Amino acid sequence: AYFRLLCSLLLPALFLSGILCICLVVLLWGVRLWIQRKKQLSSAGRDGKRPLLVGFFHPYCNAGGGGERVLWCAIRTLQKKYRNVTCVVYTGDRDATGEEIVEGAFRRFNIKLIHPVKFVFLEKRFLVEASLYPHFTLLGQSLGSVFLGWEALLKCVPDIYIDSMGYAFTIPLFKYLGGCRVGCYVHYPTISTDMLSVVRNQDTRFNNAAFITSSPLFSKFKLVYYYFFAFMYGLVGSCSDVVMVNSSWTLNHILSLWRAGACTSVVYPPCDVQTFLDIPLEVEKSTSEYSIVSVSQFRPEKDHALQIRAFAKLLKEKRVGQEPSLKLILIGGCRNQQDEERVKNLKCLCEELGVSDDVIFRINIPFEELKRHLAEATIGLHTMWNEHFGIGVVECMAAGTVILAHNSGGPKLDIVVPHEGHVTGFLAEDEDSYAETMAYIFSLSPEKRLAIRENARRSVHRFSDQHFEDTFLLSVEPLFK
Repeated sequence: AYFRLLCSLLLPALFLSGILCICLVVLLWGVRLWIQRKKQLSSAGRDGKRPLLVGFFHPYCNAGGGGERVLWCAIRTLQKKYRNVTCVVYTGDRDATGEEIVEGAFRRFNIKLIHPVKFVFLEKRFLVEASLYPHFTLLGQSLGSVFLGWEALLKCVPDIYIDSMGYAFTIPLFKYLGGCRVGCYVHYPTISTDMLSVVRNQDTRFNNAAFITSSPLFSKFKLVYYYFFAFMYGLVGSCSDVVMVNSSWTLNHILSLWRAGACTSVVYPPCDVQTFLDIPLEVEKSTSEYSIVSVSQFRPEKDHALQIRAFAKLLKEKRVGQEPSLKLILIGGCRNQQDEERVKNLKCLCEELGVSDDVIFRINIPFEELKRHLAEATIGLHTMWNEHFGIGVVECMAAGTVILAHNSGGPKLDIVVPHEGHVTGFLAEDEDSYAETMAYIFSLSPEKRLAIRENARRSVHRFSDQHFEDTFLLSVEPLFK
């Protein structure tokens, strides 16, 4: 009797599920045909031929960071190589005109585009703001990006789609509904195997709150959520025809999560090394003051507190009267009120540790002033754990500082590595090792420091604009066949 009841319920349920699946497939196929029809009706060029549209999904294209430098360099590179290409940028920067955005790219990065760019302004960018999702942020932002991607697709259907900002969940949308060839440039995986291990080991970090780490139940729940998200992230990422990553560290994580090794390659981001190579290198003259410079936005993951604590420890252990005085100069950008509050807290930390007179904050300074500080500095400091690449690290090395970066991520695997068998800089992990290494660098003779600075400067040519252009074109070639 129970078996007959089960069959009588199961068979209609299976039938209904099958009907719904068929309806969904038909609906999606209809949407795809409608989008393709819309694409064919789009205007042709002057010669009667429709230009090849290459769409870049970059909702914050006017932000002025390293990711934006990659975007504008990529567009300029395609304009140089392909004549019948029109580049389209999907952006949410509705507070600026297209002309102002292009002018900003030239002003900030000295990148002059060869041809005009078409901008598609999106109205629903708020859907990808982290502040909208106080909990389940990764999932919320990813689902939000799908809706934002749908808006972009409805406004303009490209032939080639490149996600240049890390919104992997938009890739299947453009591939299967838009019928586009798709690629992406991954600056940082949305979720990484390191994030999974942080939750698994119940480590307290800026993205793993103490109330979760103190509760085995919450930690297990978050781990299940992370594993589910990692599976979904791998699924959407594997839809890409071409995958470019910015470092060996990002490559390892993407290969592990997306399993798309055949179409994945490392394309180092273009760093404006030439601007810093203009700074003359010479043996330091005797001075009454040495400076240590840090260049990074005042974001929580940059860990400026570690820099201040290590510096305080260095001052405490320094023998008074035997060395010149030391200054720590923290240079960075403040994006919003939270960043400004963070700077305020860092100044309070300086007071607690008694180093307020020796730590200088320089916020949102002009480029020429940044260059001057780097030219005068002895050490370039970087403390972010698992920095995916580290453009600031490259700039410090090009400017001629002795770099001291975190022993993880891009700096460890790609940047602060021996060049032709010679040392290019130093790595550290915690307060003690940072303080000890800074003391060691200051103990070296000016001649030895100069040799390290020269090696570092020679090594950064592989991160130039030209090298980026060559590797980028090689990677995206399959999309243009």
